[in-house]
Amino acid sequence: MTRTILAIGAHYDDCPFGIPGTLLRAVQKHQRVVILSLIGDYTNWPPVKGREQGLLDLSKQLAAERGIEMRFLKYQSLGFEPTLETKRAVAEVVAEVKPDTAFMLWPRDRHPDHEAASAICHAALYQPARLLGREEVKTPSRVYWYDNGPGHTIGFEPDTYVDVSTEWPAANEWLGRLMAYVRKEEYDPAKTDAAMETKSVLSRYRGLACGAKYAEAFKSVRPVVNAEF
Repeated sequence: MTRTILAIGAHYDDCPFGIPGTLLRAVQKHQRVVILSLIGDYTNWPPVKGREQGLLDLSKQLAAERGIEMRFLKYQSLGFEPTLETKRAVAEVVAEVKPDTAFMLWPRDRHPDHEAASAICHAALYQPARLLGREEVKTPSRVYWYDNGPGHTIGFEPDTYVDVSTEWPAANEWLGRLMAYVRKEEYDPAKTDAAMETKSVLSRYRGLACGAKYAEAFKSVRPVVNAEF
C-alpha cells in the first residue's frame, strides 16, 4: 500500500530547505508527498512585493515537477498564533491527506513564525479528531521534528538520519530555483546564495554524523523501532 507523507512548514521554503532530500527520496519510493505551508499571503514580505502570487505559483510548480503536491493556507507572516482556528485549519488538511508520516518544525526557534507553526502542528497532528469533532480522523503513525538551520533552530538534537546523497543535486536545484526568484534573477546552477550554502554545510555536517555524504536529520516525537521512511 502506498504510504503518504505530510510535511508542514511556516513559509514557502521551510520544507524545500529543511527536508527536500527526504521528500524526493519518498517520491522515488512511490510514496505520496504533500507539503503544507501555513503562510500563503506574502503581501507583507518586501522581497516579493508585487510578485506574491508568482512565488506561490512557482513553489507549486517546482514541487509538482518533482512529484510533490504543495498547498498554502491563508496566513501572513507574524499573522497567526496557536489558536483553535489555526489548529483546526491544519487538522482539516490532516483529515483530508491522511498521512502515515508527518514532519513539522522544531519548537525552539529564533523565528516566531516557526515556533507558532510548530505548536499548531503538534496539536493538529496529535489531536485532529478532537479538534474537528470527528472520531474517524487519525493521527499519523510517525511524526518527526526537523530543523531549519543554525540561523533559526535552537537546541535541536536529532535521533534519526536520512542519507540524501543520491537526491542531493535535485534538492539543491529545487532550493536554488526558489532563491533565484526571490532575488529577481534567472536560475544559474553555478551560482549559490546564503540559503544554499547553509543547506550544503548543514547536510554535510549531518552526513558526517551518520556516515553519509549528505544527510538530513530528524527527532522523533515518539520513540520508534524502525525509522525507515
